[in-house]
Amino acid sequence: MLNFNIEKLLKKKKKSKYWLCQNMNITNRNLNRIINGETTSISFKYLDCNLSELISIDNDTKNIS
Repeated sequence: MLNFNIEKLLKKKKKSKYWLCQNMNITNRNLNRIINGETTSISFKYLDCNLSELISIDNDTKNIS
């Protein structure tokens, strides 16, 4: 399972979800959909990070059906 580390990156950069929403011109609801993996089109240029910082893989086999 892929996990987006958006909240961790924001905390590291001392930025808020509100700040990111304003810069990406999206609603808080849409940002939460991104964080929860419920969307397919994402632009992360405002986080200024590499892919390994943004995404982590959870190898917990309990989540596999």
